[in-house]
Amino acid sequence: MATSLYHDIIFGPVHSRRLGLSLGVNLLPLESKLCSFDCIYCECGWARHGLWPRFNRREDVRCLLGEKLQEMVAAGTPPDVITFAGNGEPTMHPDFPAIIDDTIALRDAVCPSAKVSVLSNATMIGRESVRKALMKVDNNILKLDSAFDETVRLVDNPNGRYSVAETVENMKLFGGRLIVQTMFLRGEYGGRRVDNATPREVDAWLELIGQIRPRQVMIYTIDRDTPAENLEKVPVEELRRIADRVEALGIPCSVAG
Repeated sequence: MATSLYHDIIFGPVHSRRLGLSLGVNLLPLESKLCSFDCIYCECGWARHGLWPRFNRREDVRCLLGEKLQEMVAAGTPPDVITFAGNGEPTMHPDFPAIIDDTIALRDAVCPSAKVSVLSNATMIGRESVRKALMKVDNNILKLDSAFDETVRLVDNPNGRYSVAETVENMKLFGGRLIVQTMFLRGEYGGRRVDNATPREVDAWLELIGQIRPRQVMIYTIDRDTPAENLEKVPVEELRRIADRVEALGIPCSVAG
């Protein structure tokens, strides 16, 4: 299926299913994806290997974000949220903590009503500097697509070593000050059945959610084109049943079908 990259450092605003009017910040290369995952459902398509990574400069991010925020405020349409997303994993940027500090300072000065959000696959939260930066933002939204390493390898295709158990332990270090985000999907990929919404998958995932105790859970399913074909949405009614089980743990859960 057709997928697309973000070709600007600052993009949007777009109407996010989960966050409202969102102004995007892309710290990753403009010509290719750069991520520690290569998810079969990623709207940016497959990663192109063998490229030398070129992160966007901290100074460019600060200047362009400031200009866009001033423009939107002057027009009477301030964003609800400034969202770090883009062409891959934002926390891989070597200046990520400093960029978060810049962004919070800009937000406070120009558009104090806006929240700051980071969409992350959680692969870098073992680094204390990344955790501290994420603790400063309003919404640090961290991915956990399965309780099983085998499913993560199939669905998220991590580069190098990845452990669900280690990721969960690092999530616990946030003391509940995080949002867990999970993509539920099914279908076929590489000759194998894909389905992280089976009773076995959901039961094990809920057990981990209960251990992490995030302040919120966001669950969703495919809404855009995916690089892998033969993937299917999970019906919204099924997502709502999963959400009911999350809320039975005393944790708010939003659904985007």
